[in-house]
Amino acid sequence: MSELVPGVKDLWFLPLGGTGEIGMNMNLFGHNGEWLMVDCGVTFDEPLTPDSHRTHAVVSADPKFIVQQRERLQAIVITHAHEDHLGALPYLWTRLKVPVYATPFAAEVLRRKLAQQGLASRVQINEIPPGGRFTCGQFEVEFLPITHSIPEPQALLISTSAGKLFHTADWKIDHQPVVGEPFDASRFSALAQQNVRAMLCDSTNALKTGVSRSESICHNGLLRQVESCEGRVVVSCFSSNLARLVTIARVAQETGRYFGLIGRSLLNMYSIARQTGYWPKELEAIDAAHLGYLPRNEVLAVATGSQGEPRSALNRLALDEFEALQLEAGDRVVMSSFLIPGNERLVERMVERLRARNIEVIESAQSTTPIHASGHPCQAELAEMYTLVQPDIAVPLHGEAEHMHANAMIAKRHSVPIQLTGLNGDLYELAPGARVHFGAVKAGRIALAER
Repeated sequence: MSELVPGVKDLWFLPLGGTGEIGMNMNLFGHNGEWLMVDCGVTFDEPLTPDSHRTHAVVSADPKFIVQQRERLQAIVITHAHEDHLGALPYLWTRLKVPVYATPFAAEVLRRKLAQQGLASRVQINEIPPGGRFTCGQFEVEFLPITHSIPEPQALLISTSAGKLFHTADWKIDHQPVVGEPFDASRFSALAQQNVRAMLCDSTNALKTGVSRSESICHNGLLRQVESCEGRVVVSCFSSNLARLVTIARVAQETGRYFGLIGRSLLNMYSIARQTGYWPKELEAIDAAHLGYLPRNEVLAVATGSQGEPRSALNRLALDEFEALQLEAGDRVVMSSFLIPGNERLVERMVERLRARNIEVIESAQSTTPIHASGHPCQAELAEMYTLVQPDIAVPLHGEAEHMHANAMIAKRHSVPIQLTGLNGDLYELAPGARVHFGAVKAGRIALAER
């Protein structure tokens, strides 16, 4: 294992980020002397080591292992446009310098990020339509459209002479998505006839029973929250959750309110969605500078800051430091997102500031109406996907240890013969054998940007 160069009969998986943690995905697949990277993501406001008290604004997995053998890296494949899957690429591409493959929506998100780093003209981005196929060296890759909380999410079927791998990326089973096509089970049941060697699967919600809510269910929940408020309503959600933004814009139209976006990342996502055809033409956002001049009962704004980020629009509203709009007693803030572990104190302080000013705050966990839907599969969905695909090996990833263990147990109960779990830096041998070489590579984090 000293050189870690896969042979002609080898099929390897080597996670550098996103296994043993949620976010910051960076996955390597190895075969016949070559490597393929899938996703290159970031996390925010995190330390580099568990015992450090210093946090950094933008953090990624350390790519040192693959940089040292860059000549073997064939390409970087992006599964979808969330920050924890593509956000590090503009910072790291100059160390990797290989072609990038992505769907048109993810490609546009990436191009704008590359432009900020002065790399727009240097990076070869190959746009692949959803469901498309392409070849990167020894790897044949097929995009398999799946449902998530952003346009054009793709699972991957990676085929080599040593076997086939199915990588789910982020997903859920949603039969009524707000954006994109419904989940198509036949697409994945067809994989059972292809002798899939291993299924690498999202574990984020593996501790939760049942199924995840459809994104469409949030419409009525948010509608009730807006209808029952006589003052301004500000909704906070992840800026990349385009389906939620469309839902909020529709609620604004139905309740006779003006729809406004507060925060650069929200405006950027709105612009990309319009450019790529994913934003309904009848739903228009007004300039946020106009929100403060409108009657209170005509305002429905979306603000960044669902995780209490100090520089976010919502935190500035809580501090009454946002020039274009001031909130007053009787206004309502709706937290249409889940709380990422580690951000509890930031969110708590922000909510305390709002409530101290008699501004009502509705948090998703306590809401009597559904105002958030996860983009990840719960236990019944995991069970269904294992039953559909019937892989030889289950490889849980994208989760902490307890999530991955729960995912592995679901696979075992649904007749997947082998379950392999490990952490970043462990080498998964998926063919010709099936085992994990623990600590094969030193995994770590690097800071990409400071506050």
